[in-house]
Amino acid sequence: MATESVDRRAAHIRGLTVTTLASLAGVAAAVVSQAVAGSATDNTALYVLVGTIIVQFPILRVLGIEVEDFSTKDYLYVAFMTFSLWFVSWGVLLTANTPINF
Repeated sequence: MATESVDRRAAHIRGLTVTTLASLAGVAAAVVSQAVAGSATDNTALYVLVGTIIVQFPILRVLGIEVEDFSTKDYLYVAFMTFSLWFVSWGVLLTANTPINF
């Protein structure tokens, strides 16, 4: 009984960590895309998105998540969550004509 609750808690913390990082990375990628891309048709924004997706896996290792145990579904989940938050956030920033300068 105690082992089951520990395993469930560990799985929950793992899922929460992966989802939080992917979501925050998507929003951060949108902000960077707004800063470096001139318009919605600029491919630089896609490079920022792909770089953000790739950078998450070493960060997850540092946070104690065993990325080696990820299945294809887990990799697709991280990519989809990051893309979704990037797409929505950058769309809002583009619509509002928000200038971001670093």
